[in-house]
Amino acid sequence: MPIFIKHILLFINILTSVFLIGVVMSQTTKSEGLTGTIGGKAQSTFRGKPGIDDKLNLWTKYAAVGWMVSSLLVAYVYISVH
Repeated sequence: MPIFIKHILLFINILTSVFLIGVVMSQTTKSEGLTGTIGGKAQSTFRGKPGIDDKLNLWTKYAAVGWMVSSLLVAYVYISVH
């Protein structure tokens, strides 16, 4: 297997790792502030356009799956070479 494929897979793995960390860090907690303590999430009863929290949840799922797939590919390539 050419060496540049190993480097490309490792670079993709690093990018997905950094993206996953960034997306998780930018999410708000479920019980943030007084709203979570007293009344819960009031905006969840209205279904309109997805808010930023809904989009971040979706991006987190995609980033996690991408990170798992790229990690498995990197592990497979590095184990099969050695």
